[in-house]
Amino acid sequence: MFPIDIRPDKLAEEMADYSRKLGKGVENLLNSEQIDTGVSPKEAVYTEDKFTLYRYTAPEGVKQNSVPLLIIYALVNRPYMTDIQENRSTIKNLLAAGQDVYLIDWGYPDGADNSLTLDDYINGYIDRCVDVIRQRHGLDKINILGICQGGTFSLCYTSLHQEKVKNLVTMVTPVDFKTPDNMLSAWVQHMDVDLLVDTLGNVPGELLNWTFLSLKPFSLTGQKYVNMVDVLDDEDKLKNFLRMEKWIFDSPDQAGETFRQFIKEFYQENGFLNGTVKLGEHLVDLKNISCPVLNIFAEQDHLVPPDASVAPQENSTSASIPLSAR
Repeated sequence: MFPIDIRPDKLAEEMADYSRKLGKGVENLLNSEQIDTGVSPKEAVYTEDKFTLYRYTAPEGVKQNSVPLLIIYALVNRPYMTDIQENRSTIKNLLAAGQDVYLIDWGYPDGADNSLTLDDYINGYIDRCVDVIRQRHGLDKINILGICQGGTFSLCYTSLHQEKVKNLVTMVTPVDFKTPDNMLSAWVQHMDVDLLVDTLGNVPGELLNWTFLSLKPFSLTGQKYVNMVDVLDDEDKLKNFLRMEKWIFDSPDQAGETFRQFIKEFYQENGFLNGTVKLGEHLVDLKNISCPVLNIFAEQDHLVPPDASVAPQENSTSASIPLSAR
């Protein structure tokens, strides 16, 4: 082990540097403007209840793919993570590559949405968005990118509506909800979700957010704020930090019945692998998916571990790609 340098002159130097960063950081915080929620221009093309379907504006001079792409995000976080800043934007890169991009913004459910079910979201809202895009472009099929829980929704949707999906991309999407390294799954196996939903109605986003943070309490609720001192004096890095903080704590409430069904069908019954997921009158069978599927997962993801995200390779049109970081 290397000896700890605790010389008085070294400590004084570190304290002076710490004070300088704090002073500059306070100045940067006071001068910081409103943190944006997405950087790429877009227009609303369809709205219903709390959600909005957006189409992003294509950059000039870029030839677009003739088949549009619909992004389906999770319910628990806000979808502007896909477009969080100029140099970190999935949507901006997709547009630059010629993709015609649509995205569903689920909005913020309230008490009136308590009775919404997975069937309402998948066979209702998502299906109507797909039909709107198909009609706008005069196509039978479109491409879909599902992210996290939105990827689970996308797998369900494609299984039931294969005739409307040309290609499917899933990103950090749970498929096997009972892998040994899935701590979140272990926590909810014996949770009385009926008591929770019957008591609260909609499940508060703040409750879910603190549950996720508790999976890595030291690094996510303590250490990162200690490390924040190292970026306080850099205006750009500080804005990056604040954007992430805004997104992390911008968690909509969850429609009670949808939450109840999602926990039971997927986490507690592992419905994809056991073939027990039922939406309305229809059972979801992933073997019904015949279109090309690209599955992208993260090697260091604590919410969706790699083993949970690697879907069974049932046909030759499926491929999985690991990423070194989420």
